[in-house]
Amino acid sequence: MFCPQCGSTQSDELRFCKSCGVNLEVVRRSVEAGNVPGKFDWSKTWVAEMLMSGEEAIKREKEIERLQGITPDVKRRNEIKAGVITASVGIGVMVFLYIFMQGIILSGQTKPGEAEILSRIWIAGLIPIMVGLALIINGVFVSKMFSGQERRGEAPTTRELPGKPSSEYLPPADTSELFPAGFSVTDETTAHLRVPRQQK
Repeated sequence: MFCPQCGSTQSDELRFCKSCGVNLEVVRRSVEAGNVPGKFDWSKTWVAEMLMSGEEAIKREKEIERLQGITPDVKRRNEIKAGVITASVGIGVMVFLYIFMQGIILSGQTKPGEAEILSRIWIAGLIPIMVGLALIINGVFVSKMFSGQERRGEAPTTRELPGKPSSEYLPPADTSELFPAGFSVTDETTAHLRVPRQQK
């Protein structure tokens, strides 16, 4: 047998190469089984994500958000925050453009027609202001309305175990609070039985 690491000829009975020490038993088993280790999988690349249908992409995005602990309330707060930032940038752009264009006009080197155009360029700052206001309105009113409808239509995702106060359960995923759970994974696993088993 040839060693795949160093290329030296080795006896078939040896488990390790005498020259480099590579495990020949693993090589022998993979040759006998015919498996190619580390075969390239296209489904785990960005190409597969790009070719994913819209519905699958939405499901994947929701699953990622669930794993990260991003709740609808967190998304609403982030949207409101983005709206405030965008609107503030718009106000800053408006003020900057107004002062800058007035400086150009007052320099006296512009024609009367150009001065009229330059004096109105500050209005371009209204675009980010309107986008920011739309994000704020969506976060405060529209998203809240839709998340409330989803909550009413969905079954609760967590079920409280009988006989345990709710304060003993784990906190939601988006909290930084840590405290020990007052229950075990195996608690109440036989609640579905009709006759409870007598403990000895």
